[in-house]
Amino acid sequence: MTLRHALVSLLLLGATSGLAAGRIPYGGQLRVAHTGSTEPLGDPTVSDSPVDATLFSLLSRPVCRLDTNGAPHLGIAREMSRSMPQTVHLTLPSLALANTLAHAWAQITGPEAPTPYRALLFPVKDARQLVASGGTLELSLSFPWPDLERSLCHPALALPLTTVAPSLGPFAATATKGLLEYRLGYPEGRPYLDQILLRPTDDRGLVRMWSSKEREVQLELGALPEPGALTGPALYATYLTFSPRRVPADFRQAFESAIDREDLTRLFVHAPAVPMPYLLPPALLPQPPKPRPSAPAAAGAKMVTLVYDATNEDQRAVAERIQVKLHDRGYKVALEPLSRTLLRIRWAKGDFDLMLQSLMLPPIPGPALAVVLDASGRKDLLGVELPLIGSIADPMARDARARDRAVALGPTVPILPLYAQGIGVRAASELGGLVMDAQGLPVLDGVYLVPAEPPPAATQR
Repeated sequence: MTLRHALVSLLLLGATSGLAAGRIPYGGQLRVAHTGSTEPLGDPTVSDSPVDATLFSLLSRPVCRLDTNGAPHLGIAREMSRSMPQTVHLTLPSLALANTLAHAWAQITGPEAPTPYRALLFPVKDARQLVASGGTLELSLSFPWPDLERSLCHPALALPLTTVAPSLGPFAATATKGLLEYRLGYPEGRPYLDQILLRPTDDRGLVRMWSSKEREVQLELGALPEPGALTGPALYATYLTFSPRRVPADFRQAFESAIDREDLTRLFVHAPAVPMPYLLPPALLPQPPKPRPSAPAAAGAKMVTLVYDATNEDQRAVAERIQVKLHDRGYKVALEPLSRTLLRIRWAKGDFDLMLQSLMLPPIPGPALAVVLDASGRKDLLGVELPLIGSIADPMARDARARDRAVALGPTVPILPLYAQGIGVRAASELGGLVMDAQGLPVLDGVYLVPAEPPPAATQR
């Protein structure tokens, strides 16, 4: 039984009488409004907001995915096993697919790769030189890393879409813009829906489509959460990274004294969102109170530039707030919006004073810490911290070690945590089978349309 069918089977107990005998109906079109990208998705490492990652998962997947409890289940891969403690074998449906995956991973590893998600593959020895043999990739580890299999389920490690392989997921794009159709060849099985119609919009559009007399959509991604709505962990974490070479030595103190994360999150960030004073979000690390320092001694005016993701409306609002608050600390902050791709290129080159980064963290403390350390510019710490974390066999003790290191390293790395977000989902009553995975993303290939109840028969006199 696949993960999707197992999850949906659990929901059948509460399904309507229209699902008699436990049979899930196939067919129909799901109309989805979303606040994600309006451009064609191709690179999973930049399609990493919760909405974009959900949309990308319709067209491609990583080798596995995490269920609601965080356990890995096969996705595109047919087998994932360890022949030895530090050797993982991945078997793909074909040699061509294995070569595609090896090439994709080679592109996102190495010191010049413009993505901090490369840290998920840091334990893999010679990740840039993987060679497929008969559809199988052998991953040799440089040190013990029991969390590798779960790390490989991260959405950023999905196979990228190309003109040769325009769809590798449960759905495929069609000639009609925004219209996806089911794929019979997907390894986890045919989705229940025949089609998904995607309609990009903004916050106002979501409200309009949902509240119209003839409701235009049945599912909304990026909506404000409602009481009782389906929710997942807030793992989309936003940070302010700074260059120690290009800002004053007291910048951290100036920032921490000026910024109230509670107010920042409540007033300028879309819900669901939580303030994040530590390197890992509350879903991965308890957040004890963190006192704010006093302001540093006044000095002359300091000129800095803050770059941020032009496609992220929350980052724009937060950047403007930071600009105002740092002005009180003697900083003149110029704002520079960039595309997400260009932002990551600038990050990889270290070409910035201040940078807002939003990252989809894996739901495991060790791998999440690895991504954050890389994002901070301290890739050198991966070789120090990860072997010590990975050497702990007990999962709970290993997670505790990662949390402890996150707290200890926070004041020493040039990255300032701000807030973490989840995805707001609003679903119509006629949808069944909608669940969230451990990454906090809705699994849409398990969704089905509940048949309408037939009208009651007329009573004969």
